[in-house]
Amino acid sequence: MYRRLILILFLTIVFLSGSALAGLLSFRAARRLAASQPIQAGGFPLPQMRTETAPFDFISATPLAPTATAALPEPTLTPWDEAGRVTVLILGLDYRDWVSGSDHPRSDTMILLTLDPLSRTAGMLSIPRDLWVAIPGFSHGKINTAYYLGEAYKLPGGGPGLAVETVEQFLGVPINFYAQIDFTAFVRFIDIIGGVKIDVTEPITIDLIGSGVQTKKRLRPGVQVLPGEWALAYARARNSEGGDFDRARRQQQVILAIRDRVLSLELLPTLISRADDLYRELASGIRTNLRLDQAVKLALLASQVHAENIQRGVIDEKRVLFGRSPDNLAILIPLMDKIHELRDELFAGTTALSPLTPGSAQQRMQAEGAPVTIWNASRESGLAQRTAQFLREQGVMVKEAVDVSERASTSRLIDRKGCPFTSSYLMELFDISPYRFEYERDPTGSGDVLLVLGDDWAIAHPFP
Repeated sequence: MYRRLILILFLTIVFLSGSALAGLLSFRAARRLAASQPIQAGGFPLPQMRTETAPFDFISATPLAPTATAALPEPTLTPWDEAGRVTVLILGLDYRDWVSGSDHPRSDTMILLTLDPLSRTAGMLSIPRDLWVAIPGFSHGKINTAYYLGEAYKLPGGGPGLAVETVEQFLGVPINFYAQIDFTAFVRFIDIIGGVKIDVTEPITIDLIGSGVQTKKRLRPGVQVLPGEWALAYARARNSEGGDFDRARRQQQVILAIRDRVLSLELLPTLISRADDLYRELASGIRTNLRLDQAVKLALLASQVHAENIQRGVIDEKRVLFGRSPDNLAILIPLMDKIHELRDELFAGTTALSPLTPGSAQQRMQAEGAPVTIWNASRESGLAQRTAQFLREQGVMVKEAVDVSERASTSRLIDRKGCPFTSSYLMELFDISPYRFEYERDPTGSGDVLLVLGDDWAIAHPFP
């Protein structure tokens, strides 16, 4: 019976996502598949936690202290009431970190899945690894480093805990569960079910696990059935024109192909007959906080969602700016209005307000009613109070306006509690670049949004 429940748990993940295959090979799986290949020593150093001097002038987060605990507890996530919408974060780890010998891998794939039991709808959102976001307790960084930092500093909940917290505060969507997948099991599973049917739209070269020219395979356009390792390589490929964005779309294509295959009625006897084999393959291949009873319930619910009711989205080139980090890494700077629009198309009902709410930007800001604190860090004395009066005339709820001793040449904005409309309105009004916006969760701070006035506003403000 227990083996059958493990199988149900696995199939739940497939029904909800199928996406375990979508990511790169996991850390543990990579070690097993390629243990005979040479490992390069090295890795990359621990990023520094935020200090008083980096990366900004005077705003700093309190670093989270590393713990000495060897075994990390499960992360504490938003409980699911087993009736409303449920959200799951799927994590795939970076194969390259295994190659470099790193003990603490980064996430390479993040896919946020949602299922609404009432409407029988589902959605999936692919989050690019180079997205530049605020990581709770640390400075800004690529979103794929959240998992690494949680593991390296042995934070409560480890890598999954910090990855979930980072995605939650970035998107403003509560996450109930996570699933970190050992993709070797999925390669085997796809082989057991006879492969997956994929419609390849353009010629593409895929790279099977290993090294040398023998691992390079060329897929021609057309519908074809791919075995497990080939399907994994297809989902990993990023050598098309769209790079990682195209890869995310291929991952979602594989997700639905797995789901279609698993849900086909003629496959059920095969799955039942191979339950023992699947248990041996999968029991150690899924790290998740889903209980078995929850998995059973979700599997039943997910099986009732028709394919046409599964929406797909990618945070792609239309929703980001291409930029460089302070240490000159290529990054994606999120355009939050556009990302929130996509979020609300896929996760309708998870947030009280959205950029799709009727009304102008000013009306949405007023409806949100977020308290704003103003710090005057410019050289113009009294600018905080004059700006507060100006904003109150626009309908902004100003909670506090003070002059501070620190100095800033450029204005910046900090969203402390997830206030997309107020943040968006102020960024446009004050011409604040996305580089100067951050989400820094601080429930105890004064005001939901902190506006820091720099010398640029002292020169450009519209009042006498």
